[in-house]
Amino acid sequence: QVQLVESGGGLVQPGGSLRLSCAAPGFAFSRYWLFWVRLAPGKGLEWASDINANGGSTYYPDSVKGRFTISRDNAKNTVSLQMNSLKPEDTAVYYCAIYSGGDVYDAINYWGWGEGTLVTVSS
Repeated sequence: QVQLVESGGGLVQPGGSLRLSCAAPGFAFSRYWLFWVRLAPGKGLEWASDINANGGSTYYPDSVKGRFTISRDNAKNTVSLQMNSLKPEDTAVYYCAIYSGGDVYDAINYWGWGEGTLVTVSS
């Protein structure tokens, strides 16, 4: 069973930056569309970014557009999320996951869930 491994979260002040990484030990995910999603306390699942299989296309919701950048290295089996100009509302547990189609806000449409990495934006 595939389980992605996220890292790079932490506590950062508003306006700061973090770089999240996601790895897939023993699994070649180069064929798959990958998403970063986040889950904040008291909120539903939120799509944060996604990238197609070859890394040529990336997508962001308006809430993070211009601040977040997703990238992938298929040779190293990793996907990253560079987060700049962080805001308190970005506080959440961030997950990378493999998308299987359908509603991007429904967790059932993803697989390979890891344990996530906590990002806390606070002064």
